[in-house]
Amino acid sequence: MAYLKLYRDKLKHNYQYLEKLFEEHHIEWGVVTKLFCGNKDYIREVINLGAREIHDSRVSNLQVVKEIDPEVQTVYIKPPPKKYIKEIIKYADVSFNTELSTIRLLSKEAVRQQRKHMIIIMIEMGDLREGVMREELIDFYGEIFNLPNIEIIGLGTNLNCLHGVMPSSDKLIQLALYKQIIELKFNRKIRWVSGGTSVVLPLILRGDLPVSVNHFRIGETLYFGLDLFSGDTIEGMEPSVLELYTQVIEIHEKPMVPSGEIAANPQGETMEVDEELYGKTAFRAILDIGYLDIQPDFLIPKSKDIEIVDASSDMLVVNVGQNERDLKVGDMVSFRLKYVGALGLMNSDYIDKMIE
Repeated sequence: MAYLKLYRDKLKHNYQYLEKLFEEHHIEWGVVTKLFCGNKDYIREVINLGAREIHDSRVSNLQVVKEIDPEVQTVYIKPPPKKYIKEIIKYADVSFNTELSTIRLLSKEAVRQQRKHMIIIMIEMGDLREGVMREELIDFYGEIFNLPNIEIIGLGTNLNCLHGVMPSSDKLIQLALYKQIIELKFNRKIRWVSGGTSVVLPLILRGDLPVSVNHFRIGETLYFGLDLFSGDTIEGMEPSVLELYTQVIEIHEKPMVPSGEIAANPQGETMEVDEELYGKTAFRAILDIGYLDIQPDFLIPKSKDIEIVDASSDMLVVNVGQNERDLKVGDMVSFRLKYVGALGLMNSDYIDKMIE
């Protein structure tokens, strides 16, 4: 069976890199664990590093965090569904919010549970996912800042999450200005300008982050070491905290071009034949993973001799040239991963999860 492996030493290395970077810039931060899909062993590894603030988009995953360590601050990082208000108050210390009616329900439930619930108001800054429209923010804040058992601890935004709008100093300065306006108008202090996610991290590295942005939520860069502007690994970080291992279940030398009438495959794609490949052969291996687990585009072969051909529902086909490594049935082939690919694997019951 294919398995996903988390490398404890690489995770620690990247965590310490980020901890040092944020400390130098006087920035508070939390770890986003939604990639782990509630896997208790993986979440425990993050907490054991010293993380005292965990962000997730599933309340059941935050419940896992509280079971491991009730003292860790938990943050629900999307507007709460009304169906789960009770559970969110119970397991999330903080939540992202954009709807007055939802916040009123949170307030009512927080009173019932005798808990204080903190919220971050998300502001629409151009990517058109979640967020209060900027021109409505003052009235929005005015409606909620006196609700019982609710404390507004931050203004935040998400960029590059839907339409790919990239962060900029200008957008983040605007976010910080809204904090100043609210503080002046209502004579209330707001702790966080939570403008930072993995995609914003390069602005720190090149000295373009406004000093008023004082809170980050980091997932992807922690696990993949990526500069999401360039697509390259950040110097000093590890790119492969998570790796996929798959087993060879067949390997033969075969023609490089199929024979017979060609029509659309089960994915609805029709192969375009490269006539230069007629008469040529290569060793072709089949691996024990397929579309059911991951899209092939989200796999990054660790060996240069591996070329991904395509997959079916539960088998991945790769060319291995002349098989200079002498791969055999039963051998393991490893891949680095893109974020969405790792997310799918974590959510699959067919993939074992290991720690080294």
